Amino acid sequence: MDAMIRLLQLLVLLLTLPLHLMVLLGFWQPLCKTYFPYLMAMLVTNTNRKMESKKQELFHPLKQLMETSGKVTLLELGCGTGANFQFYPPGCKVTCLDPNPNFKKFLTKSMAENRHLQYERFVVACGEDMKQLADGSMDVVVCTLVLCSVQSPKRVLKEVQRILKPGGMLLFWEHVAEPQGSWAHKWQHILEPTWKHIGDGCHLTRETWKNLENAGFAEVQMEWQPPPFKWLPVGPHIMGKAIK
Repeated sequence: MDAMIRLLQLLVLLLTLPLHLMVLLGFWQPLCKTYFPYLMAMLVTNTNRKMESKKQELFHPLKQLMETSGKVTLLELGCGTGANFQFYPPGCKVTCLDPNPNFKKFLTKSMAENRHLQYERFVVACGEDMKQLADGSMDVVVCTLVLCSVQSPKRVLKEVQRILKPGGMLLFWEHVAEPQGSWAHKWQHILEPTWKHIGDGCHLTRETWKNLENAGFAEVQMEWQPPPFKWLPVGPHIMGKAIK
């Protein structure tokens, strides 16, 4: 079976040979960093409409926290275009972090459309090294469809723990690998070497629930969801919160 997977990976590589040649020659990454924000901006309206009820459920603890404490300092990790802003309660102090500076103009637009929030700053950095953010400075970290594309989920979660206040929350929504042994899981392995270039580093086969469970949080609450888009190779999603 492994031999068949490698053969099919090679077939996909041949069918997408121009892409892989551009990667090899160093042309693809700069191009991807430029076009990817535009792609995300095109998809955000449809995605938010489809996932509206789930996002409202995910971010409901923010409303509760705002009602009890009167203020919330929030870091959006891998903020992208600011697709989650509309779901945050009024008065949240939002810091945005993303390694791609080309998202800035889309963030500016989202900020203008969501004036119920207080925006602190946009930090250009990767999640594995957030040295610009102080220890224990955030009440909440939001991470949606981000851990699939970072280099090291383990290091990112370690940094999240560092910047969260005691009792602080990580709110997460991530796609993960299909069940091992399934044909869907095999197809994810077949497509992943090409998909990660198209999706700006997105990995299809990560078992992110294990990273969350082993990150040392005091409590992890997690709900499994079926893939929202059947025509994409991304697998089931996990949604929930982790308490420091």
